[in-house]
Amino acid sequence: MPELIEPTVDLRDSWLKSAAEWGSETQHGSGLQEDDQVGTVEGFVRWIERLRRQRDGVVEPGRVPASYWWVVDGGEYAGAITLRYELNERLLDGGGHIGYGVRPSARGRGLASWALGQMLDRARASGLDRVLVTCDDENLASARTIQRNGGVLEDVRETWLGLTRRYWIDL
Repeated sequence: MPELIEPTVDLRDSWLKSAAEWGSETQHGSGLQEDDQVGTVEGFVRWIERLRRQRDGVVEPGRVPASYWWVVDGGEYAGAITLRYELNERLLDGGGHIGYGVRPSARGRGLASWALGQMLDRARASGLDRVLVTCDDENLASARTIQRNGGVLEDVRETWLGLTRRYWIDL
């Protein structure tokens, strides 16, 4: 049975194996930035601490308060999902309230759909009445995941992420 947990150093080895699977592909929902030095234990700890500060509302310029969770299945890191409690102009354009990603070896098992459903419950509990969820125009699996969770396509537009599908979900 999958579970959502706060990011933890305890799953560093599993996370690093996942990162190797992703290769140069973006790990959506993880909050990972280019300058994060997760290859060392100290750097990994600093990254986890930054995610916790963001959850607590201590945000860097251009970012918004957000909570990060890891999807864990069978004790292994399987992916990440983020809930952003507000949208700035950039997120309204292309990033949305919720971002998620499932490691390549864990795809096709319904984990993304399950995690998105869990996140919609948390978004509702936080006081949001609707959320924007986006995906790459060519990512049909993610589009189906969003639609299964009530997503209604507003448009497909060129954004800072490339050609992006934008869905709204009423809570």
